[in-house]
Amino acid sequence: MSHLHWEPSLDTDIDSIDTQHRRIVAYINQLHDAILNEERAAVGQILDQLIDYTITHFTFEERLMEKAGYSHLAAHKTVHNSFKSGVASYKRRFDNGEDIAKQLRSGLCVWLIDHIKREDGAYVGVVKAHLGSE
Repeated sequence: MSHLHWEPSLDTDIDSIDTQHRRIVAYINQLHDAILNEERAAVGQILDQLIDYTITHFTFEERLMEKAGYSHLAAHKTVHNSFKSGVASYKRRFDNGEDIAKQLRSGLCVWLIDHIKREDGAYVGVVKAHLGSE
């Protein structure tokens, strides 16, 4: 297990989105470090921060898509809501004393990369065109 490294293939070329995605990667890497150092309290803090930040990111991203008139916004929101439910489940399990850190980190890595490349990649053209017209 190593740090998740940002790759150019993850860039959307929308600076605000890429900055937010990189921040999520930083949280995943902080989680990695907390796992290595066996710091349960740090895992809990990072999980809380990750949940808060991701919700803020999703709200920002959805507003951009809405303003741009992205036709698949409802489906994208469904994916976001599914993610929020999954992370909330991890949070409940963590709060109940279960060691979920490695499973959470692994799942976050896979989900984030797939989400950026597939779901986010689908809206990029529409959002960039809208931003360019402002």
